[in-house]
Parts: sequence; C-alpha cells; structure tokens
Amino acid sequence: MAVRIRLKRMGARKRPFYRVVVAESRSPRDGRFIEEIGTYNPLTEPAQIRIDVEKALKWLQNGAQPSDTARSLLSKAGVLKKFHELRQSKKHSGVSEDHHA
Repeated sequence: MAVRIRLKRMGARKRPFYRVVVAESRSPRDGRFIEEIGTYNPLTEPAQIRIDVEKALKWLQNGAQPSDTARSLLSKAGVLKKFHELRQSKKHSGVSEDHHA
C-alpha cells in the first residue's frame, strides 16, 4: 500500500481551502483518506498553514511520501527539518555503537 501525504481540496468554487491528509496513492484527490494531519488556507495573507507535527512525523517515519505541494508545506512548517534531524540522530547513534564494538 503506497501511502502519500497530499492535499484534499475543500471550500467553495473560487475559494479553495485544503486539508493536508494521508491517503493511499490510488484513492481520488477528494476521496477516502486515512488521517487528516493539517490544513492550508491560501486565501489569507500570509497563507495559513497548520500542521500536526507529531502526526506528520509519525507518517513520514512509516514511509509516507509527500506530494510536491505537501512537501513544500511541511518544509515551511518545519516538519521536514525535524524529520531530517531525527533520521540523522538515529544514524549517528547506530554508527557510534558499531565503532565501540
């Protein structure tokens, strides 16, 4: 099951509002999703981005691939930086244990 983090369009015609959701890659854009992890409102100035960092990190660690736009939003919210730091700390802790053995 290929899981993606992507945007689900909500709102009225000409007034878009998006939910950042985790969904299977084969499901339709506005169809079934597994979990909602945030929202994005491009109409406000500046655009409002709300991401649940804990949920986003959980899904990224489980292998969910963000779409290009979702990746940009996660980056602006600081989620990808935290994810990168977590991966680096795990790699370095594993490497240091090997050197001591």
